[in-house]
Amino acid sequence: MAALCRGRHRWKRSYCFHNISRNLTGKFDYDLVVIGGGSGGLACSKEAAQLGQKVAVLDYVEPSVKGTKWGLGGTCVNVGCIPKKLMHQAALLGSAIKDAQKYGWQLQGPISHDWATMANAVQNHVRSLNWGHRVQLQDKKVKYLNIKGSLVGEHTVKGVTRTGKEMTLTAKNIVIATGGRPKYPTHIPGAMEHGITSDDIFWLSESPGKTLVVGASYVALECAGFLTGIGLDASVMVRSIALRGFDQQMAGLVTDYMEAYGTRFLWRCVPQRVDKLSSGALQVTWTDTQTGQEHKDTYDSVLWAVGRAPETKVLGLDKVGVKVNAETGKILVAADEATSVPGVFAFGDIGEGRPELTPTAIKAGKLLARRLAGRSTELMNYDNVATTVFTPLEYGTVGLSEEEAESRHGKEAIEVYHAFYKPLEFSMAERDASQCYIKVVCERAGNQKILGLHFTGPNAGEVTQGFALGFQCGATYAHLMETVGIHPTCAEELVKLGISKRSGLDAAVTGC
Repeated sequence: MAALCRGRHRWKRSYCFHNISRNLTGKFDYDLVVIGGGSGGLACSKEAAQLGQKVAVLDYVEPSVKGTKWGLGGTCVNVGCIPKKLMHQAALLGSAIKDAQKYGWQLQGPISHDWATMANAVQNHVRSLNWGHRVQLQDKKVKYLNIKGSLVGEHTVKGVTRTGKEMTLTAKNIVIATGGRPKYPTHIPGAMEHGITSDDIFWLSESPGKTLVVGASYVALECAGFLTGIGLDASVMVRSIALRGFDQQMAGLVTDYMEAYGTRFLWRCVPQRVDKLSSGALQVTWTDTQTGQEHKDTYDSVLWAVGRAPETKVLGLDKVGVKVNAETGKILVAADEATSVPGVFAFGDIGEGRPELTPTAIKAGKLLARRLAGRSTELMNYDNVATTVFTPLEYGTVGLSEEEAESRHGKEAIEVYHAFYKPLEFSMAERDASQCYIKVVCERAGNQKILGLHFTGPNAGEVTQGFALGFQCGATYAHLMETVGIHPTCAEELVKLGISKRSGLDAAVTGC
């Protein structure tokens, strides 16, 4: 007991609560406390520990409305990028099986997909990642606490365990990286009672069956895409446009392909209510805003993908004066991720104006850790961050959309080079390639600096990642034309773009 009292933490039992208090020297318990154990928070905490900082990371996942729980690693690992990509891969394999017969494979008997087998394998992989994160924290000597953290002072965090016990930790710097959670449209009767979100879909033990996906974000389209791909009946209800914030020509190609692929789209429709019938089916009532007519249909599952809300309400931000955007609930941050309170920082999805992308959070977290440790002054560059939408026809993009380029530079000041191409893999399989398209948006004058690059086709993420490097080097159209392609690939079509939209010439690629 004497040894414990001489340590950095002093534990005191009071009214069945544990408290960690500052020691008599007046120093903080930690150099850095990170609230949030997602990809960004973990990257920040591990980087800081490697730089000699004493670090604790607090992570606690409130179960979803449907009671879904998961482990350490945040949205990406548990209910986002990783399980999504794996289920997308399952759907791609289904398409590959169909193509295989054209390539000479003799397939005997009917082929079907088993949700339980796939879900179990995906969930086991996710659990292995959860364990791996815990091991990494231990190896790097980061203190992991499975508790809910909130601010009670500029340098003080209160933690609450699952059983309600409290503790306090003090730190020179506090970082908030709690991300966000899917929103429910609470004004729609039956939405919460009978619907699920992306927090649940990947952890279902049984097939969701006939599914209505409400929303047209990349989350909505990706989920509807893999559900269709594994043979389920999937519909997407779209209030206005698909993939808001993305290039709208490309968004149209993505949804056109999905419709041809078998996904049903209910355009310009808004849900009114969800009722559970005696049969167990969910009856959805909606209105077509173009005609004003009311429609009904029944589904096995209704998946809400209508946006995400930042996890800020329970953080005690108001107690210490951390300012947030009243409309979005996100924390206002400076270029160095600093909040309105000295010593309190925030980054990732929770930061106002930040891209909601895992790689940006990881990079920003590492850079922040280096600055706080006094090892660097480098700031995160949020411009020209590449991303990919993993729909049945993948869409990769980096830089400005055509609309953004026109808005910033003027229509007459940009040149758009484009091409419709056919992946070699599609040829023998006799697959429709009419939505496989490439577009490069450039400045029209001078050396024609590339402003945006857009690609729909197989392996879009792999293609786009490579070209994204060029944006960090000031790539121009001339650089693109000087690059020798790898043949035969889809990516080589990017370095062969010679037709501009302005010319009005046919942009279809002919020959090999």
